[in-house]
Amino acid sequence: MPITKNSVVAFAYTLTDDDGEIIDSADTQEPLVYLHGYGQLIAGMENALAGREAGDRFSIVLPPEEAYGVYDENLAGAVPRSAFEGADEVAVGMQFQMEFPGGLRVVTVSAVDAQHVTVDGNHPLAGETLHFDIEVVSIRPASRDEIEHRHAHPAGGAH
Repeated sequence: MPITKNSVVAFAYTLTDDDGEIIDSADTQEPLVYLHGYGQLIAGMENALAGREAGDRFSIVLPPEEAYGVYDENLAGAVPRSAFEGADEVAVGMQFQMEFPGGLRVVTVSAVDAQHVTVDGNHPLAGETLHFDIEVVSIRPASRDEIEHRHAHPAGGAH
């Protein structure tokens, strides 16, 4: 059965950067499971999985445009500390929602001083070329509930 829209797909992967450093992985014992055709994966990944079959093993290289986007300097910068009034603590690594043109965006705090908090609204992998080694573990038709809810449910259960 090839991967098409409304397929529930389980796949194992290893994600590395340009230097071969492992960024993330999922093995065949605990694969990533998703409902194909609903944008639950980065575009390049979902496109590369389309038409594949269980047991397929392949590698792909995704430029930023097909992954988490090009790094946008306009989404990073210093904000007056007063913008975080009401937050008990503001520390490096914390995440907050901030208003940007186009709507709310999650930002990550990268620096804090007495007057400013430096935040970055880019995904941590924005601007990166991503290298994936992939193995399709299983494919099955989605249930009516999964299609209605637009995500895969755990085996044997509703969510």
